[in-house]
Amino acid sequence: WFQEKTRSSYHSQCSTQSLSKPLPRPGAGTTHFSIRLLSIQTQDTPNPRSLKFLPGKDVLGSGTLDFPSPSSAECSSLARDLFEIEGVKSVFFGPDFITVTKTDEDVEWTDIKRHALGAIAKFFESGDPITTGAVHNESSHSEDDDDIVSMIKELLDTRIRPTVQEDGGDVIFKGFEDGTVKLKLVGSCTGCPSSTVTLKNGIQNMMQFYIPEVDNVEQVEDEVDEINAKVFTELERKLQD
Repeated sequence: WFQEKTRSSYHSQCSTQSLSKPLPRPGAGTTHFSIRLLSIQTQDTPNPRSLKFLPGKDVLGSGTLDFPSPSSAECSSLARDLFEIEGVKSVFFGPDFITVTKTDEDVEWTDIKRHALGAIAKFFESGDPITTGAVHNESSHSEDDDDIVSMIKELLDTRIRPTVQEDGGDVIFKGFEDGTVKLKLVGSCTGCPSSTVTLKNGIQNMMQFYIPEVDNVEQVEDEVDEINAKVFTELERKLQD
């Protein structure tokens, strides 16, 4: 996936839906409203469980923000509204897009997509701030970084992150130790069947090509993410019993 995208531009099928309040009836076509017309595109990602929404305007403007669970969405009313939609597992904000990930591939996108489009349109009409929390900025350079870490971050920021964000995700630097670069994949990259290939055949190969000191690239999770994953898995098991 990553290698293919670095060789040629990635084109995916997009559908555009114009929304305002109330939602257009199925088959009613595009409805025009006197106040404002918000055009939202939806775009498939390499992860069949994730869908990218492009409202045609800035979401965060710069940086990204990951909401792996409902409990992490206290700082954003839009994220909370999206989590209220049945079947939504996680939410991710990018500079100009929103990625919604569903709980399971068997869950149909039809209802999730319709409700998500409505929630996004309603939010942008409200004029409320997108978040009151901290945003992860692309530029994470520090004066304490040594030369190798600086090169790793520069490569992530200029060559790798833009490609991953095109697919509704992000890659966050978590450390460099004994030749191993530790990265956290978020957004559509979380749980994506292609993520391992992306990490090893794409990111690792590029890192090793430009930075000989890099021996390996591995994916890591924050402790809170591991706890949330365990809680979610246990909840799924109980619901299936």
